[in-house]
Amino acid sequence: MGFIRCMLNMFVAAAFLMSPVVAASDDESQIKALYGQMCKAMVQKDMATMNEIHDDDFQLVHMTGSRMNKKEYLDAVKDGTLNYYSMEHDEIFVTVDGDCATLKGKSRVNAAVYGGGRHTWRLQQDMKLKKVRDKWRFIFSQASTY
Repeated sequence: MGFIRCMLNMFVAAAFLMSPVVAASDDESQIKALYGQMCKAMVQKDMATMNEIHDDDFQLVHMTGSRMNKKEYLDAVKDGTLNYYSMEHDEIFVTVDGDCATLKGKSRVNAAVYGGGRHTWRLQQDMKLKKVRDKWRFIFSQASTY
């Protein structure tokens, strides 16, 4: 339900051409740090961190179009279906609207996925976050190339 509410709030703001809520630099900094933490956890297969920073309702749309819920995603990282070796960030954009936020991260990701060879992709993640008990959590990610 939080995801739908966040999406509706952002849609309404855009639909009425309201000025975006200026993000408190603290929220922006926290979200950018969380993205870095997530990337590091993916590389290190740090499942405790991955579990903590992704909401239980988290959904991933992989660049192949496949969809994964939180458990499926974490299992795929843990069992090596998704192997991440390094990530170098080109751009990270954050927009905050109350307890909802979006993040667009553009990173060069060195990975081997679904049994394929190791390659470097220019991966863009369009992510949605929500603030729960003063902590930001990822609730949705759609991956594509750029």
